[in-house]
Amino acid sequence: MAEKQGSSITRKSFFCLFLTTTMLFVLSWLFVLRSTGCPSFFDRKLFPTEKLLTVINNGNSESSNQRNVESSNGSSGAILANNQREREEGEGEGEGEGEEPPKREGFQDKDGAMNCNGNVKEPLKIFMYDLDPEFHFGLLDWKPQGGSVWPDVRTKIPSYPGGLNLQHSIEYWLTLDLLASEISDNPNNRVAIRVQNSSEADLMFVPFFSSLSYNRFSKVNPHQKRSRNKVLQAKLVKFVTVQKEWKTSGGRDHIIMAHHPNSMLNARMQLWPAIFILADFGRYPLNIANVDKDVIAPYKHVIKSYVNDTSDFDSRKTLLFFQGAIYRKDGGYARQELYYLLRDEKGVHFSFGSVQKDGVNKASQGMHSSKFCLNIAGDTPSSNRLFDAIASHCVPVIISDEIELPYEDVLDYSEFCIFVRTSDALKEKFLINLIRSIKKEEWTRMWEKLKEVEPLFEFQYPSKEGDAVQMIWQSLARKIPAIKMKVNKSRRYSLSVPRRERGLRTIPAPNNFW
Repeated sequence: MAEKQGSSITRKSFFCLFLTTTMLFVLSWLFVLRSTGCPSFFDRKLFPTEKLLTVINNGNSESSNQRNVESSNGSSGAILANNQREREEGEGEGEGEGEEPPKREGFQDKDGAMNCNGNVKEPLKIFMYDLDPEFHFGLLDWKPQGGSVWPDVRTKIPSYPGGLNLQHSIEYWLTLDLLASEISDNPNNRVAIRVQNSSEADLMFVPFFSSLSYNRFSKVNPHQKRSRNKVLQAKLVKFVTVQKEWKTSGGRDHIIMAHHPNSMLNARMQLWPAIFILADFGRYPLNIANVDKDVIAPYKHVIKSYVNDTSDFDSRKTLLFFQGAIYRKDGGYARQELYYLLRDEKGVHFSFGSVQKDGVNKASQGMHSSKFCLNIAGDTPSSNRLFDAIASHCVPVIISDEIELPYEDVLDYSEFCIFVRTSDALKEKFLINLIRSIKKEEWTRMWEKLKEVEPLFEFQYPSKEGDAVQMIWQSLARKIPAIKMKVNKSRRYSLSVPRRERGLRTIPAPNNFW
């Protein structure tokens, strides 16, 4: 009997001990969770929303009626995927007419993801290297004065060469915009500003006019062993890779402009960790450049903008327009195939053309009087023809399976472009029947959208709200969270990895890649 009583007491004791331990365990976890509810050890710089003046909802694509283009004096602002939803929520909360909606201080969207809003006070902060003028405005024959490596943009701005040089001139416009931010009356109202202290910067900007360098100095002169373009690339790599800013991040937060497909052919293999600003990925291995790491920027259109466009479906007499090089290599084989399929079709203008013999004016007139304009892959997936079509309000017909488009994470091109797979376009009568099936109402809707988004692709100085310069800065800003994560992950084993094994190595190009 005594043994049974003892056994019962022992079981009760163990049960009480277990219950007490469990309660203490639960209470301790509640205390831990509560104490970490508002962490003070987060680096607030990791949150890109504190760095942007006007940024775009990152990747949350809603229905097309929720996409909106904000305009300011005729210039479109960023297309905000969540603008319509925010307005509806504000109206549902009974805000009176004329009342300013409350500013949102939070950083989370409805799914709890880090998001960007339009009430952020600070612009994107860019540290720009003071490179020797031979890398930038010196290529435009500008001579430094007064010991400064930069021109005084308040007095005279060095002009950029015209013709086809202009289409890859983003390096010029972005650099000018940073210089202008230093003399701005209200720099905090800008999308991006230049800072002198790299520790304050979100990104590091390398002002090498690489496209201009290729266009002007890629040929080897008789007295040279290497072209000036290659010499500049080698000097650039040597300079940038020894900077403390490059070493701190492994180059991941550096901006390298290489918009011309053939620019930076040598240096790209050594500067591959950086963010490249490109026209497309046609001549890059995936381990060097890709859509996750890099930014696609628009070409600067060469033909004249269609100012005060009063045309309509009926007044544009040409159904389908193409003028340019017909016989191309690589992916451009489709051009010559389409030429034979379409050249005799009624309402189709398909001819050879170039910038010579008044070619630009002829192309402008042709696009301005056409309903649809073909954008077919050439030597590379992209071409300036798409942006010429947008400037002409001629609905683009894109036949380029590998094309990547600027700002496509926030801009729905299907609202104003027609996409056709190359395999379908090369079927007899497929393309022309598709184009003819698009009626006046549908075309007019796309034409109206073209006029709405056109300012997003305009390069100008000084930059204006929602133009191409500001849209590129915003595209770069949306890369910052991923960059921060990569940099932080790279530091995991910084204490255990031998110093001689650290650093980034050159990636060799695949054999016969170009």
